Amino acid sequence: MKTVKITQTVIIPATPEEVYKAYIDAEKQTEFTGSSATSDPRVGGEFTAWDGYITGKYTELELGKKIVQEWISSDFPEGASPSKLAIILKEIRGGTELIMIHEGVPEEVVEDISQGWKDYYWEPMKKYFKSQKN
Repeated sequence: MKTVKITQTVIIPATPEEVYKAYIDAEKQTEFTGSSATSDPRVGGEFTAWDGYITGKYTELELGKKIVQEWISSDFPEGASPSKLAIILKEIRGGTELIMIHEGVPEEVVEDISQGWKDYYWEPMKKYFKSQKN
């Protein structure tokens, strides 16, 4: 099965620690996405997002710096292996530069997954933090 790597960079108006916690804390992720999430934020801990559409486990966690997950969605083709998702956080003037590297995404779902990150994570996360500041 042919897979693709997706790389995206986005600026989030919050500190790296705030972005990190919003992503791994189930309550905060549920709040900014508007959809149910669960999370056991430790290496080997499991998570779900978007009412179980996404499932996986944490393989590396470094507070305010990096989140690495084994990640699969229910629209991956049958028999697909989990993908590897890395989120790298860097403090910059005005917030955090978030670099997302999503490797091993099946070619037939790459467009939906790529757009989904923008529509269902990065834009809602930006709005979430902008509303927190007001």
